Amino acid sequence: MANVICRQLTKLYGDTLAVKAIDLEVFEGEFLVIVGPSGCGKTTTLRMIAGLESISDGEILIDGKVVNKVEPRHRDIAMVFQNYALYPHKKVYDNIAYPLQLRRVPKDEIRSRVVETSRLLGIEPLLERRIRQLSGGERQRVALGRAIIRQPRLFLMDEPLSNLDAQLRIQMRREIIRLQRQLGITTVYVTHDQVEAMTMGDRIVVMRGGLVQQIGEPMTIYNHPANRFVARFIGSPPMNLFDGVLENRNDRLVLCTGFAEYALPAQVQARLPSTHLAGGAAPVVCGMRAEDMTVDLADDESDNHALGVVDLVEPLGSDVFVSVKFGEEMLLARTAPDLPLRETQKVCLKLNLAKMHFFDPKTEQNLLR
Repeated sequence: MANVICRQLTKLYGDTLAVKAIDLEVFEGEFLVIVGPSGCGKTTTLRMIAGLESISDGEILIDGKVVNKVEPRHRDIAMVFQNYALYPHKKVYDNIAYPLQLRRVPKDEIRSRVVETSRLLGIEPLLERRIRQLSGGERQRVALGRAIIRQPRLFLMDEPLSNLDAQLRIQMRREIIRLQRQLGITTVYVTHDQVEAMTMGDRIVVMRGGLVQQIGEPMTIYNHPANRFVARFIGSPPMNLFDGVLENRNDRLVLCTGFAEYALPAQVQARLPSTHLAGGAAPVVCGMRAEDMTVDLADDESDNHALGVVDLVEPLGSDVFVSVKFGEEMLLARTAPDLPLRETQKVCLKLNLAKMHFFDPKTEQNLLR
């Protein structure tokens, strides 16, 4: 197992800044997921750790040793790529055995380790097949086997499941997590899929535009996003965002939106910066998860309720997502499947104000402490 530290890690391609001054530590035995949209710098960061990309500034330490100038083959890492990078003319056995053959490991030991690795991955019956005869999921297992057999101190995985269909991705997520837990090897996993990040990572690094937006455990990031981008990117469906104004009325904060007014609970008010309690009106961007809103068939407005019109009903089995329209504003709520709803129906939407987030319109940072 390895400990990895990135200090002020920076990558420039000419005048283009791909990664900017990243500070990051990957703990021994940890499964760390780097997630973000295309072009955010996550793969570049992984390739710098691997030694496949030069470093413009900063340093990388593996087990306390600076490895900026160390060749990839001497870093004791194994990398699994998006395109598998297998040899199609070789059999499964030879693809898995290849790293050991390069090291001139004795044939008997190679065979023993190939059999052990293939059994671990459930591909022992496939050892004599050619790569072109395998399905996508089987090829992914072979790629994992080739990485595992080296017994490295660090796994690096670059979107290894993106070429698989949805059902197979779920299955392979479980397999990778099981293997990592069983082997205990420090793993850095890159993906653009926030569902993969939430379900697989011990911790998540959210990136955007070459910058780290937030680092934390999955549920911490979900419940306490650092900024507006993280709030929208993490979570399925994305967090609802709408404009509001905080007004101080007799030392109580009232949230005024385009569809209703809400008196904020004392515990929420206590977490807001003191500048929002000083009087006047402070514009904010409000955030609310779909599960923190309740749709009711009642047709009378009351406290913490707003009347709207059902725009779309999306049944997903155990859950139903309902888009409710308030003039130009649209909010998505999650409801029980037994609630009879139809499009154009008037409904009452109640917000769980204790779960509401407030973001600064200019900095986009979460205002709640």
